Amino acid sequence: MGIGIAVLLWGIFWVSDKMSQWMFDFARPQVDLIYGMKDGQSPLWVSLALLLIIGPAEELFWRGYIQRTLSATYSPNVAFLVTTAVYALVHLPSGNLMLIMAALVCGIAWGGLYRLFPHHLAAIILSHALWDAAAFVWFPF
Repeated sequence: MGIGIAVLLWGIFWVSDKMSQWMFDFARPQVDLIYGMKDGQSPLWVSLALLLIIGPAEELFWRGYIQRTLSATYSPNVAFLVTTAVYALVHLPSGNLMLIMAALVCGIAWGGLYRLFPHHLAAIILSHALWDAAAFVWFPF
């Protein structure tokens, strides 16, 4: 499940990247700024950090802690909506609309999966880690 979702998300982002470049002049420069953050870094170390630390840590925090805790206090639907919104909004200070939208799409995907399948957090973690490494290092857009 985790691998399949990562592949599906990568495909959605590939199509979205092409469409956004066609529709918006600012899209490609903003995407390039995101990729520029890893310039000068070893692709191996960036991949390992995304696979073993960043992707898993983000899912443990956002879905495993925030969404789970909110689900216990409020309804699981409210928890999903709030977690997804905050996940996207924490990217606002970047001023990068493409990054904010990417976080929103991924938040909907991973948060929605957690909403439907809370016992499959490991697969969601795998999906996030693989998508990160694929999108940012192995097969960038």
